[in-house]
Amino acid sequence: MVFRRSAAAFLAASIICGAAASCSSKDKNAPAKTNTASGGEAESTTAPVEGVDFNEAVEAASGDAYLAVVDANWDKQYLGGSDEKNPLCYKAGVAHINGNGDYKVSVTANSTAFQYLAAGDPKGSYKVNGIGFAAVIIDDGEKALPSAVITVKGVKVDGRDVPLKKKGYTNTEGEAVRSNIFNEWVTDDCLPGDARSAEGALFNNNDPNSPSELNDGSYSAQLVDPAEFKDWTDIEVDFSVSGL
Repeated sequence: MVFRRSAAAFLAASIICGAAASCSSKDKNAPAKTNTASGGEAESTTAPVEGVDFNEAVEAASGDAYLAVVDANWDKQYLGGSDEKNPLCYKAGVAHINGNGDYKVSVTANSTAFQYLAAGDPKGSYKVNGIGFAAVIIDDGEKALPSAVITVKGVKVDGRDVPLKKKGYTNTEGEAVRSNIFNEWVTDDCLPGDARSAEGALFNNNDPNSPSELNDGSYSAQLVDPAEFKDWTDIEVDFSVSGL
């Protein structure tokens, strides 16, 4: 099975307007998780292939944080699911949030299953091309951990530290709590009304037209330069959770 760029049309069509009503046409978010199997290593639904370990698929469960990533072509991704629309689910690093503290999430192209799906060779060396979207997301966070605040502390690509240009914020979308790392549809002057940081709310009473004193222009949905993600194998994100 090879994932082709035709999938990009499906993904683009699934992008919906974001939470900031005053920015309705500009503020967007990435597609939601694409299946609902239980957490941890998911049961494989792919036919066996010699030399390919499909049992390394990882599905995020309620209360799990994961690194949501879509490549620059919008056809290689991990959005917390383990179906065929999530070829980067194999060996994905998720973290169950069980209190305030430091956590790590990751994705990798270094699995026999991804290499087989992307290039037809389980021993291949296919590299992912860029990023179109990236965020730390807590699955079902609106229900499981509604007060959680995610603070992105560091991003690494293939072991190399990527500079963070601005500070991230946390908001709730599609029943998930998230902190964008790269979301080009959310501009700095159009943050969602429920945006919050470890220091407090960025808007008064969740009103996107009433910024708080904390909202000084230093917060963004675009923390990294996408040029830093050209042809990558591994992405790791260190973050902390507070507010619980």
